[in-house]
Amino acid sequence: MMDSMSTTCLDDLPIQTSFTTIINGSSKPISGTQYDLQAIPTYLSERTRRPSSPTSKNSDLSNLKEAIHLQTLSTGGTPLSHILPGQNPEDLDNPKRREDTSHVIAVSYPPTLNLTPRLSKLQKRNSMVQFLALCWCIFLVGWNDGSTGPLLPRIQEEYRVGFSVVSLIFVGNCAGFLIGATLNVWLNDRFGFGKTILLGAICQLAGYITIAPCPPFPVLVCVYVVVGFGNALQNVQSNGFVGSLHEHMSTKLGFMHASYGLGAFLAPFASTFFSGFTDRRWGFHFILSAGLCLSNIAVLLYVFRLRRQEDILLDAGQEPSADVIQSGDNKYKQIFALRAVPLLTIFALIYIGVEVTLGGWIVTFIIRERAGGNSAGYISSGFFGGLTLGRVCLMWLNKMVGERRIIFFYSVIAIGLELTVWFVPSIIGNAVAVSIIGLVLGPMFPLLVSHMTRILPRWLLTGSVGLVTGIGMVGSAALPFITGLLASKYGIGSLQPLMVSMMGAMLVVWAFVPGHARKVD
Repeated sequence: MMDSMSTTCLDDLPIQTSFTTIINGSSKPISGTQYDLQAIPTYLSERTRRPSSPTSKNSDLSNLKEAIHLQTLSTGGTPLSHILPGQNPEDLDNPKRREDTSHVIAVSYPPTLNLTPRLSKLQKRNSMVQFLALCWCIFLVGWNDGSTGPLLPRIQEEYRVGFSVVSLIFVGNCAGFLIGATLNVWLNDRFGFGKTILLGAICQLAGYITIAPCPPFPVLVCVYVVVGFGNALQNVQSNGFVGSLHEHMSTKLGFMHASYGLGAFLAPFASTFFSGFTDRRWGFHFILSAGLCLSNIAVLLYVFRLRRQEDILLDAGQEPSADVIQSGDNKYKQIFALRAVPLLTIFALIYIGVEVTLGGWIVTFIIRERAGGNSAGYISSGFFGGLTLGRVCLMWLNKMVGERRIIFFYSVIAIGLELTVWFVPSIIGNAVAVSIIGLVLGPMFPLLVSHMTRILPRWLLTGSVGLVTGIGMVGSAALPFITGLLASKYGIGSLQPLMVSMMGAMLVVWAFVPGHARKVD
C-alpha cells in the first residue's frame, strides 16, 4: 500500500489524501479523531515552509509524538473523502469495502489557493514613482492652461490687439496639440513611450524660453504651436499609460487629472502677479515656467529612461497585455472603425472648449461686465481649484452613481450655475458659481477616459485617447476664438449664452455615447 503513495504539500490540493502517524518509529493509521488541514500561507519562503500539521480537536492522542504526514494516492481511483483504519486505498473501488464507514477520519479539504503573484515592495515603489512622475508632468500641462487667462488683458495692452486677434494664441496652441495628438500614434510605435513623452517636455521648455523675452506677436502665436505640440504628447502618453494599468486605474486617473487642476489652480497666482507689471516683465512668468519644465525633463529621464511602456510596466510587476493585433493592421483605420470614437471626440471637443474658454475668458468678463480689478485673475484660480477638488473629492459619488449617469447630473448643475453667472450681476456670487462649475466639470474628463478604457480595445487605447483628446483640443481653440469674435461684435457678455448652449450640446452628445464595448468592424 505504501508503494502507491507519494508525499505532497498543500499547494497541490484538492487531491486524494490519507493520514499515517509515526509513533515510536512505527507507522499506523489513526482512528476516532477528526482533523482539519491548515493551509500554508502563500507568501512564506521555501526556507520557512514546513509540512502541514492537522490540528486535533480531542485530547486523547497523547502518544502522538512527532508529526503527521500528508500523502497522496497515485492509484487514480475514486476520490477519497473518508479513510478507513487499516484499509487499503486500492480497495475503495470495491463497493463492499466502501459500505463500512465506522471509525472514519473525515478530511476537510482547504479552499482553492489564490496563486496570483503578489507585488514586491520594489515593484510597488516603482509603480508609485512612475505614477507621481506622470502627475508632475500633467501638473505642468495644467500650469500652461491656467497661465493664459490672467495674461490676456496684459498681452492685449502690450501688443495693442483686440479680442479676435489675441484669440489666435488659442488657435496656435490648438494647432500644435492637434498635430501632436495625430502624430502620437506613429511616434509611440516608432520610438516608444519614454522618448515620446520626453520629446513633449523638451518642446514645452523650448516654447517657454522663446516666450520669456516677449517676442513679436506673430512669433508668439507660432511658439504656442510648439508648446501645444509638446503638451499633446505629454497629455496623451500619460493618459494612455495610466489607462492601461490593471490595478486602481480609475482612481489613479482621477488623481492624475486632479494634478492638472492643481497646476491650473496655482498658475493664475503667478501669472496674475506678473501681469501687474507695466513693462515687458510679464514675460518673467515664463522664466519660472521654464524652470519647472527643466525639473520635469529630469524626472522623466530618471524614472522612464527612454524605455517603452511594456518594459516600464514590468518594473511595476505588470505583465504586457494579452491583447494583440494582426501584423500590418493600420491603427488609424482600426480606431476610426470604432463607432464610439466620433461621439467621444465631439464630447471631448465641447468639454475641452468649455473648460479652456471659461477658465481663460472669465477674467476679462469679470473686469469688463462686473467692474472687477486686476485681482479678478484669482477667479480663474477659483475655477481651476474647483476643477481639482472635483476630480478628487467626488470619486466616491462617481462610483456610487456610475460614470455614465453622473455626467448627466453634473451637466445639469453646471448649466444652472452658468445661468446665475449670466443673470446675477454680483462679483462674489459669480466667483462662487464659477468655482462650483469647475467642481462639477472637473470629474468629466477623467470619467471620459475611464469610459474609453471600458469600451475600446486596449491595444488601441493610447492611440484612441490621443486622437480623441487631440481632435477635442480643437474646441480649446474654436470656442475661445468664437468667443473673441462674438466679443468684438456684441461684447464679452456673449460669453455666458455661448457657454450655456455648449453645455447643453455636450449633454445631448453624451446621451448617444455607447455604454458597452463594441468590436472593431
